Amino acid sequence: MPRFLGEDPWAIHRLISGWKTRARAFKREVSALYLALHHPRLPWHARLLASLVVAYALSPVDLIPDFVPILGHLDDLVLIPLGVALVLRLIPEEILREAREKAEKLDSLPQSRLAAAVILALSLVLAGYLAWVGLRYLL
Repeated sequence: MPRFLGEDPWAIHRLISGWKTRARAFKREVSALYLALHHPRLPWHARLLASLVVAYALSPVDLIPDFVPILGHLDDLVLIPLGVALVLRLIPEEILREAREKAEKLDSLPQSRLAAAVILALSLVLAGYLAWVGLRYLL
Protein backbone atom coordinates (compact mmCIF):
# COMPACT_ATOMS: atom_id res chain seq x y z
CA MET A 1 0.00 0.00 0.00
CA PRO A 2 1.36 3.48 -0.83
CA ARG A 3 2.88 5.32 2.09
CA PHE A 4 0.77 8.47 1.77
CA LEU A 5 -2.37 6.41 2.46
CA GLY A 6 -0.95 5.06 5.70
CA GLU A 7 -2.20 1.85 7.23
CA ASP A 8 -5.88 2.71 6.79
CA PRO A 9 -7.45 0.34 4.22
CA TRP A 10 -10.34 2.76 3.66
CA ALA A 11 -8.14 5.79 2.94
CA ILE A 12 -8.38 5.44 -0.85
CA HIS A 13 -12.16 5.02 -0.61
CA ARG A 14 -12.45 8.24 1.42
CA LEU A 15 -10.14 10.03 -1.02
CA ILE A 16 -12.24 9.04 -4.04
CA SER A 17 -15.46 9.78 -2.17
CA GLY A 18 -14.17 13.29 -1.39
CA TRP A 19 -13.35 13.88 -5.07
CA LYS A 20 -16.84 12.73 -6.08
CA THR A 21 -18.43 15.07 -3.55
CA ARG A 22 -16.41 18.03 -4.87
CA ALA A 23 -17.24 17.10 -8.46
CA ARG A 24 -20.98 17.03 -7.68
CA ALA A 25 -20.72 20.41 -5.93
CA PHE A 26 -18.87 21.84 -8.93
CA LYS A 27 -21.52 20.45 -11.28
CA ARG A 28 -24.22 22.17 -9.20
CA GLU A 29 -22.31 25.46 -9.40
CA VAL A 30 -22.12 25.24 -13.21
CA SER A 31 -25.86 24.47 -13.25
CA ALA A 32 -26.49 27.47 -11.01
CA LEU A 33 -24.50 29.69 -13.40
CA TYR A 34 -26.54 28.36 -16.30
CA LEU A 35 -29.77 29.16 -14.47
CA ALA A 36 -28.51 32.58 -13.34
CA LEU A 37 -27.97 33.53 -16.99
CA HIS A 38 -31.75 33.69 -17.41
CA HIS A 39 -32.26 36.13 -14.54
CA PRO A 40 -33.32 39.58 -15.82
CA ARG A 41 -31.32 41.51 -13.18
CA LEU A 42 -27.98 39.85 -13.93
CA PRO A 43 -25.41 42.54 -14.86
CA TRP A 44 -24.27 42.46 -18.48
CA HIS A 45 -20.59 41.85 -17.67
CA ALA A 46 -21.48 38.89 -15.45
CA ARG A 47 -23.88 37.60 -18.12
CA LEU A 48 -21.19 37.80 -20.81
CA LEU A 49 -18.51 36.04 -18.77
CA ALA A 50 -20.98 33.47 -17.38
CA SER A 51 -22.14 32.70 -20.93
CA LEU A 52 -18.56 31.99 -22.01
CA VAL A 53 -17.75 29.86 -18.96
CA VAL A 54 -21.00 27.87 -19.10
CA ALA A 55 -20.71 27.36 -22.87
CA TYR A 56 -17.17 26.05 -22.44
CA ALA A 57 -18.08 23.87 -19.46
CA LEU A 58 -21.10 22.32 -21.21
CA SER A 59 -19.44 21.96 -24.58
CA PRO A 60 -18.29 18.48 -25.53
CA VAL A 61 -15.43 20.12 -27.47
CA ASP A 62 -12.38 21.39 -25.56
CA LEU A 63 -10.06 24.20 -26.57
CA ILE A 64 -7.18 21.82 -25.94
CA PRO A 65 -8.20 18.24 -26.86
CA ASP A 66 -7.96 15.73 -24.01
CA PHE A 67 -5.63 13.44 -25.96
CA VAL A 68 -2.85 16.06 -25.70
CA PRO A 69 -0.74 14.92 -22.72
CA ILE A 70 -1.14 17.01 -19.57
CA LEU A 71 -2.37 20.15 -21.36
CA GLY A 72 -5.49 18.35 -22.57
CA HIS A 73 -6.84 18.00 -19.05
CA LEU A 74 -5.34 21.23 -17.75
CA ASP A 75 -8.20 23.31 -19.17
CA ASP A 76 -10.76 21.09 -17.43
CA LEU A 77 -8.90 21.15 -14.13
CA VAL A 78 -7.82 24.80 -14.06
CA LEU A 79 -9.53 27.09 -16.59
CA ILE A 80 -13.13 26.07 -15.95
CA PRO A 81 -12.91 26.21 -12.12
CA LEU A 82 -11.15 29.59 -12.30
CA GLY A 83 -13.81 30.91 -14.67
CA VAL A 84 -16.60 29.61 -12.44
CA ALA A 85 -14.99 31.16 -9.34
CA LEU A 86 -14.65 34.54 -11.09
CA VAL A 87 -18.24 34.55 -12.35
CA LEU A 88 -19.59 33.54 -8.93
CA ARG A 89 -17.98 36.68 -7.49
CA LEU A 90 -19.66 38.86 -10.14
CA ILE A 91 -23.21 37.59 -9.61
CA PRO A 92 -25.28 39.32 -6.91
CA GLU A 93 -25.96 37.09 -3.90
CA GLU A 94 -29.77 37.00 -4.21
CA ILE A 95 -29.59 35.92 -7.87
CA LEU A 96 -27.01 33.28 -7.02
CA ARG A 97 -29.09 31.97 -4.10
CA GLU A 98 -32.16 31.57 -6.33
CA ALA A 99 -30.11 29.84 -9.03
CA ARG A 100 -28.52 27.46 -6.52
CA GLU A 101 -31.93 26.49 -5.15
CA LYS A 102 -33.13 25.68 -8.68
CA ALA A 103 -29.89 23.84 -9.48
CA GLU A 104 -30.43 21.51 -6.50
CA LYS A 105 -33.58 20.24 -8.22
CA LEU A 106 -31.93 19.59 -11.60
CA ASP A 107 -31.08 16.01 -12.54
CA SER A 108 -28.48 16.78 -15.20
CA LEU A 109 -26.72 19.60 -16.98
CA PRO A 110 -28.00 20.61 -20.39
CA GLN A 111 -25.82 19.93 -23.42
CA SER A 112 -25.32 22.76 -25.88
CA ARG A 113 -24.61 22.05 -29.53
CA LEU A 114 -24.28 25.78 -30.19
CA ALA A 115 -21.60 26.01 -27.49
CA ALA A 116 -19.80 23.05 -29.05
CA ALA A 117 -19.92 24.74 -32.47
CA VAL A 118 -18.54 28.01 -31.06
CA ILE A 119 -15.72 26.25 -29.19
CA LEU A 120 -14.90 24.18 -32.28
CA ALA A 121 -14.84 27.31 -34.46
CA LEU A 122 -12.55 29.09 -31.98
CA SER A 123 -10.26 26.05 -31.90
CA LEU A 124 -10.06 25.98 -35.69
CA VAL A 125 -9.34 29.71 -35.89
CA LEU A 126 -6.62 29.36 -33.25
CA ALA A 127 -5.09 26.34 -35.03
CA GLY A 128 -5.17 28.21 -38.35
CA TYR A 129 -3.53 31.25 -36.81
CA LEU A 130 -0.81 29.15 -35.18
CA ALA A 131 -0.20 27.34 -38.48
CA TRP A 132 0.03 30.67 -40.32
CA VAL A 133 2.47 32.09 -37.75
CA GLY A 134 4.50 28.87 -37.86
CA LEU A 135 4.74 28.94 -41.65
CA ARG A 136 5.75 32.60 -41.68
CA TYR A 137 8.42 31.88 -39.10
CA LEU A 138 9.78 28.89 -41.04
CA LEU A 139 9.75 30.67 -44.41
